[in-house]
Amino acid sequence: MYKMSRREILAVTATAAATTVMGGQPYASANDPHEQEQKRPGNPLCSCGLVDVHAHYLPPQYTQALSDAGLVTLDGGFPIPAWSETATLAHMAEHGIETLMLSVSSPSVGFLENQAKRVELARHVNEFAADIVRRNPQKFGAFATLPLSDVDDSLAEICYALDELGLDGVVVETNSDGFYLGYPRFEPIFAELDRRSAVLFLHPTSPACFEAVGLGRPAPFIEFPIDTARTLTDLIFAGTLTRYPNIKVIVSHAGGALPALAQRIGFASELPLLKNRPAGGAEEVRRVLQSLYYDLAGSANDAAIESLRWITSTSHIVFGSDFPFTPPPAVAANVNGMRALKGLTGDEHEAIARTNAHALFPRLKQQIPEAS
Repeated sequence: MYKMSRREILAVTATAAATTVMGGQPYASANDPHEQEQKRPGNPLCSCGLVDVHAHYLPPQYTQALSDAGLVTLDGGFPIPAWSETATLAHMAEHGIETLMLSVSSPSVGFLENQAKRVELARHVNEFAADIVRRNPQKFGAFATLPLSDVDDSLAEICYALDELGLDGVVVETNSDGFYLGYPRFEPIFAELDRRSAVLFLHPTSPACFEAVGLGRPAPFIEFPIDTARTLTDLIFAGTLTRYPNIKVIVSHAGGALPALAQRIGFASELPLLKNRPAGGAEEVRRVLQSLYYDLAGSANDAAIESLRWITSTSHIVFGSDFPFTPPPAVAANVNGMRALKGLTGDEHEAIARTNAHALFPRLKQQIPEAS
């Protein structure tokens, strides 16, 4: 089991104190039972090892492809970070991360205009990740990149990556070439993932209209959370996640803007003026949102946990660091925030830290010593 150093304990305690001073639960009612629970004194720090479901890798061939395409920053000006396997292992050791799930972040392979090149690059990054996992299966897992928006190519890569390479699921962006995930074109992909009871890691990307709405700021600041809510609303209103309930979807960044919009989406689902809406109305919206998993990348704080508890249970919350795109001080603050979360039982805290991820990826529990 991971043992926190004295310095880490002091850092976590400071994070908890800062959250309290800043008002970590600004919207909780005085009569809200969750708020009363959060006020319990003496919550112990969570010192167990973490499973990081939201972390990225950038193989040399991938960064070269970005450079060849003229991309020196991503998604409206976000820096391209340096990455190496060695640096990733150091990040894990520093923060007590037992296992880290690798995925390619935005813009995935969609920045390439030629579909054949998308297929080639997706295959390369998947084989690169599979080699890392094969050499160190206790430390690493990986999500397969798909060469969207071509469906046949993506189906072929699902079969290869999951059956031949043994990867742990797939990563899909919130839109592909401006098409959102409820679009009928993508139906065969969801059918195949449902047949496999696969894990789908949903990661945001820039919307097609980013130049008009970005306000000169990089997309991760505002548009990533909004695009997350946009594509999930599209999936719900298309009925996709109701037709394919066996897919285990992990939503990035504590759901982005989704928790704040959940009641509004449920209300809209009952409006007769909308021709395409969930057959089950607001109850279907509630059921789908409850079934999703939500990672805490950039969101490991009491306010995020409270908002998520209104739409799901703590058994559907998992940890994420967003390494290496998140700067080291922010990663450290997020890890410390995770360890200092209030209003949780010891079992709930450990579940968010790792055992919920073990349920999603059973092989992790089998391979990690002292994971119980």
